[in-house]
Amino acid sequence: MKKLLSITIISLMAFTLFAAGAAEKGVDTSLDDVIAKGSFILGLDDSFPPMGFRDENNEIVGFDIDTAREVASRIGVELVTQPIDWNAKEMELATGNIDCIWNGFTVTPEREEVMIFSEPYLRNAQVIVVRSDSDFNTLADFNGATIGVQAGSSAQEAIDDTEGFKESLGEVIEFKENLTALMDLEAGGVDGVVMDLVVANYSIQTSGKDFRVLDETLTEEEYAIGFRKNDVALRDKVNSELEAMAADGTLAAISSDWFGTDITVVGK
Repeated sequence: MKKLLSITIISLMAFTLFAAGAAEKGVDTSLDDVIAKGSFILGLDDSFPPMGFRDENNEIVGFDIDTAREVASRIGVELVTQPIDWNAKEMELATGNIDCIWNGFTVTPEREEVMIFSEPYLRNAQVIVVRSDSDFNTLADFNGATIGVQAGSSAQEAIDDTEGFKESLGEVIEFKENLTALMDLEAGGVDGVVMDLVVANYSIQTSGKDFRVLDETLTEEEYAIGFRKNDVALRDKVNSELEAMAADGTLAAISSDWFGTDITVVGK
């Protein structure tokens, strides 16, 4: 009995030492943790159609949501959609409140400093939406004009990074969400709204508002999924499932449901 007790104690000590060593070495348990809890928590701005937004029944839907739900199903866990303050998205991820940021999330050098990304799954651009009767046709036309933008978005970064553009503007007004910015555009409060091309086209098509998108873009970019720096195993598993979905046609089918055609770039 004493011998058995001694063996048990030694085994527990060995496990404790192994666990401590693993923690020090930064062993990645991200995928195992998601599987163990049985859920994959997706952080999003729930007013970002068609990627992730609330429908008329207040249910969170969208291209990203359908795609993520299929990925979660293939991993064997439940998808949980967690609306977050987009201005605090990096903190929400870093503190573990969410497992990823997946919501038309643009890859930028600044974001790559604090997180890792999946492979890109959609190409996008930052564009300016104006009223159809507007005289604005190029970026140069906005000299002295008022621009609306979602706070904390890649559109805001595009304004800052497009050489000479921000300096030429009269004012940049930040909104919590694109929908509010577009409402202000319709009312004449701003002259244009800088936003994602994918989102702009969808908003115009579904709302029937008298808007148009300028041909000249601010930046070209890609959508991907953001993970914590050390969560390589989880990121790689999501990548592998997206690749499998591209190969078997599931990803193309989801894209066609939302956009009328396959605009995804995984495996292409």
